[in-house]
Amino acid sequence: MNWKFKRNPEGDTNVLVCKFGGSSLADAEQFQKVKDIVLADKNRRYVVPSAPGKRGDGDEKVTDLLYEAAAARQLGRPFLHILERIRYRYEKIVVDLGIDIPLEQEFTKIASTMMSGVSRDYVASRGEYLNGLLLAEYLGFPFVDADKVVRFDKNGLLDEEETNSLIADTLAELPNAVIPGFYGADEEGNIHTFSRGGSDITGALVARAVNADVYENWTDVTGFRMADPRIVPDAQYISSLTYRELRELSYMGASVLHEEAIFPVRKAGIPTNIRNTNDPKHPGTMIRHTAGSGDAEHVITGIAGHKGFSILTIEKDLMNAEPGFGRRVLQAVEECGINFEHLPTGIDTMCVVISDQELRPHREQLVQRIVELTQPDSVTIHDHIALIATVGRGMVRNYGTAARLFTAISSQGISIRIIDQGSSELNIIVGVDEDDFDNAVRAIYDTFVRV
Repeated sequence: MNWKFKRNPEGDTNVLVCKFGGSSLADAEQFQKVKDIVLADKNRRYVVPSAPGKRGDGDEKVTDLLYEAAAARQLGRPFLHILERIRYRYEKIVVDLGIDIPLEQEFTKIASTMMSGVSRDYVASRGEYLNGLLLAEYLGFPFVDADKVVRFDKNGLLDEEETNSLIADTLAELPNAVIPGFYGADEEGNIHTFSRGGSDITGALVARAVNADVYENWTDVTGFRMADPRIVPDAQYISSLTYRELRELSYMGASVLHEEAIFPVRKAGIPTNIRNTNDPKHPGTMIRHTAGSGDAEHVITGIAGHKGFSILTIEKDLMNAEPGFGRRVLQAVEECGINFEHLPTGIDTMCVVISDQELRPHREQLVQRIVELTQPDSVTIHDHIALIATVGRGMVRNYGTAARLFTAISSQGISIRIIDQGSSELNIIVGVDEDDFDNAVRAIYDTFVRV
């Protein structure tokens, strides 16, 4: 807890930090929705905006246009016409909202800075910077530039503790503020950005620094669903889950929230509420450090997964009696610079699950090195595997969960290629052929939810 931060001078007991995504701030109409949401609760004191997103099909995100301008400048090609397109987006928002922002001055500075040679990160960050200026003016809140409070080191790595201190000290005297997301700066003032979607991280950092009661992450979806709606169109929304469950689901492809955004708020014990800007009355999904007993509606919390994996299988008689065998297999994986996903094993077999993208450039090299280090009886690779994670804190308290899961999959005539379950019993991961992925997800959902 950061004791340096002062609560609202008016004596409010709650502090809410709100992050709004690009779709929530794509045009003036969306800005109006955001203002209504922020002013509807006086505890919504600190707001973190993204750059304008797409206004519909066929539109472009401002950040994509900025990256395009940066690439053109680096190649010595014309780029001012791209900046003009971006400027038009902001000018339309300014005119439609009836606010006064010196955009010509801002874009002149951006253009001249790009002419003199500047980092790609600086160019990309201007989307959030400009949107922050507009939103601060529209809300009547002070603007706090993220380059003054989000600190990176010279290698572009976040200094979380220094950032926490800078944000807390700066906001201690400000009852309200807008802090743009996605970027910060090192001690010399050089701009650095997070990976795409990094405004989620900025919001979490602000929430931690001000010891917020809730971190609200506003986007264009109404929280997490129990399964991908592209596979299960009527998949139920998840009203509550834990950060551990979120971590498992996000790792396997559930991408409502940037996966790195959970760590600052999880560390501080601050709940995260995923909300929909276009449906503000819906409570969304609440993510907490721990969940009370009996609050799970279903045995499982959610199902997530994705395609694009390979299973490398090493077979050797008496492998289990050979000290260091597993270490040598992983040594070969490490020497090839490959990250592995899972390690299902048997008495005389060891499997390494690797993403196709990681394996493809090193396929022959890895097999050869494993043969050299372990002298196996055989090494085989099974491609086109999909992994499916069934996640839920309720699974540990319900006997027969695994049996129900495997029966659901087998009833569809689907073969399970691998099974992996952590000791916490929070999730069960199965591997199936990619062609069976959608049917397997639907079968699991039907068995555990449509009951």
